[in-house]
Amino acid sequence: MEKVTLNVQGMSCAHCVNSIEGNVGQLNGVDTVKVNLDEAKVDVAYDADKVNLDEIKEVIEEQGYDVA
Repeated sequence: MEKVTLNVQGMSCAHCVNSIEGNVGQLNGVDTVKVNLDEAKVDVAYDADKVNLDEIKEVIEEQGYDVA
């Protein structure tokens, strides 16, 4: 299981949290997603054999947020 912390800009409310956690969490291979609004970070644990980091970033960016 791989773990990564992404810096994500543009998150400001509960809707942002639900949007990211819900959409990233639906990806096959993603185990956990935790958004920290105060630090503008998203922690993701995932199976690198099923999903890659670029796919995770793409889903976040499709929601309108910027991944640094």
